[in-house]
Amino acid sequence: MRPLVSILVPAYNAEHWIADTIRSALAQTWPRKEIIIVDDGSRDRTLEVARRFACHNVLVVPQENKGASGARNKAFELCQGDYIQWLDADDLLESDKVERQMTVASEADSRRTLFSGAWGYFMYRPSKAKFIPTPLWHDLTPVEWLFRKMNYNLHMQPDTWLVSREVTEAAGPWDVRLWRDNDGEYFCRVLLASEGVRFVCDAKSYYRRSGPNSVSHIGRSQRKLESLFLSMQLHVGYLRSLEDSHRTRTACVRYLQTWLYDFYPERPDIVSQLDRLAADIGGRLEIPKLGWKYSWIQRFFGWTTAKQVRLAMRGFREGLAKSWDRAMFRLQRPAVV
Repeated sequence: MRPLVSILVPAYNAEHWIADTIRSALAQTWPRKEIIIVDDGSRDRTLEVARRFACHNVLVVPQENKGASGARNKAFELCQGDYIQWLDADDLLESDKVERQMTVASEADSRRTLFSGAWGYFMYRPSKAKFIPTPLWHDLTPVEWLFRKMNYNLHMQPDTWLVSREVTEAAGPWDVRLWRDNDGEYFCRVLLASEGVRFVCDAKSYYRRSGPNSVSHIGRSQRKLESLFLSMQLHVGYLRSLEDSHRTRTACVRYLQTWLYDFYPERPDIVSQLDRLAADIGGRLEIPKLGWKYSWIQRFFGWTTAKQVRLAMRGFREGLAKSWDRAMFRLQRPAVV
């Protein structure tokens, strides 16, 4: 009998996307699958829409709002799969994504092998997704994968992975303290529990850029800022536990420098702690640079104002691109409820 794959979907206020996400899970060509959707106290019609798909292999479970990590932990508690496919409620899987990875898994020597795949950003039209290879799109050891992630500021979203139950259990639950970068921290532990990553280039997933509504968007949330800081500290510890060398310490400092921008200058307390963390591993952080377009604003009105203008302009450009893509999407396909 073929292994059972559990497709686990945490959902919160995703009424506009959840139906397409569930359809992409149901469309998986791998025959033995179960789909578990945990509605994390949504305030819209997410639960109502999800329940339309409930059947013998689709379980829909509501719970009080506990955050994405809490919803994922609940989904894993309920599943029976030999392999786990995480799927966010606004993302999509290519129909043969799971089957391609399971084919490679059947040839692997160990259940401790991880499987990743290609992924592309999109807004409304999956056909416009851009699949841009990164240094993570290779077969890699755990230490090399994590080194490249932190050194070059790269990532892979949860949908990319296929993880055996053995590795999932060894990694432990999702950290409910984290409201930002909970997936980045979690998959560090998955990597630590594994024997390496096999990259399956034809196993594709689609990552929706949902802007301010996404968990990754920080905005003015102090809770998410503090969560990001905790995740960063854990990242540094994870990489150094695998290899404590000049190159990994340099990668850690670069990683801290990259994300310093999110805290400066609004959270001087966290900036100070990041400075100390960098110094402890032999590095030094510099004041983030805004670029020449905003340097004159910084000179006359200060760093905070210049940063706010930069964020506002980026949001404006993304908003225009999103509005255009939404308009094209509606022209090409009528609304589906």
